Amino acid sequence: MKASVAVSGEMPPSLKAKLLQGGRPGLLLVLSIALLVALLLSVQFGAVPVKLQDWLTLLDFSDDQTLTGSSYVLWNIRLPRALFAVLVGAALGMSGALTQGLFRNPLADPNLLGITAGAAAAAGLSIVVLSGIHLPIPMSWRMWILPVTAFSGALLVCFALDRVARWISPGSIVGLLLTGIALNALGAAVLGLCTYLATDEQLRNLSFWTLGSLAGASWLAAGLLLALLLPAWWWIRRMISAMNALALGEAAAAHVGIDVRRLRTQVIVLVAVLTGFAVAWCGMIGFISLVAPHLVRTMGGPDQRQVIPRSMLMGGLLLLLADTVARCIAIPAEVPVGIFTALLGSPFFLILLRNARGRLA
Repeated sequence: MKASVAVSGEMPPSLKAKLLQGGRPGLLLVLSIALLVALLLSVQFGAVPVKLQDWLTLLDFSDDQTLTGSSYVLWNIRLPRALFAVLVGAALGMSGALTQGLFRNPLADPNLLGITAGAAAAAGLSIVVLSGIHLPIPMSWRMWILPVTAFSGALLVCFALDRVARWISPGSIVGLLLTGIALNALGAAVLGLCTYLATDEQLRNLSFWTLGSLAGASWLAAGLLLALLLPAWWWIRRMISAMNALALGEAAAAHVGIDVRRLRTQVIVLVAVLTGFAVAWCGMIGFISLVAPHLVRTMGGPDQRQVIPRSMLMGGLLLLLADTVARCIAIPAEVPVGIFTALLGSPFFLILLRNARGRLA
């Protein structure tokens, strides 16, 4: 049985029955409809009002250069930003679901692995150090320096996490978590050093970046993230059965033929790539990856086949609503979206911690 499970990825019926309890098939449809409604409302609200004829502008087969006023705001600023918010939220929701499934803990999120801190430390080095070095880079490419550097920092932490955890505690998921906490502290120290060495202008840029913002959204960024999410989802579908088996414990997963070490590496890589891209473009946006998976797991059960897609929809919905409020609450100014996700997520985290106190004792 062990060999057949490892090849087919199927679990015994008794394991499936425990995981499929409490599923709600209609929840995915409800979340999809809510996300579509929130998307339409998000592009309507803002400093510039949008009218019906603005939606019909592209039907005249006009070039982007002819778009003016509210039509330009709709098609080149507000709509790509709303779609980018949905995609970033989906990436964070997927990352959170994978992290909580890996550690079998609803309080876990990608920040515990040090990936966010690694991206933030690399971004701080880019703002403070690279800004003082005059490199022969074309102006059109300079906008990519910060995202590419932050993304590289996330991948570097991912590589260090896997190597150090294998060296210190091979095969232990708890050891992986403790290694991530240590790398998280190291990244925070590097970011603190950058803050100390920064000039006034660099400090302002660094502070604004760490608060999180979707102001840099564009059709290109949304297309790149969509191109990243599609293969990530295809990859995750191949390992969902293994994730369900892991929910019953490492020993149970190994008993039915799951290679826990390989699964752990795959999850870390996926979480690093998805979280790293989101942090690289938007800065540090907290609690989406923590709140979204827990909400859908509470409403629809623990089956990863349902938790992961629902977490993507819930993450996109939460971040889209937070960004809409951030844009509209202080018109014409814009409040960093990370402030609102923290304001909403912190009380939820405390409630979650209180409900889990019996299991943590």
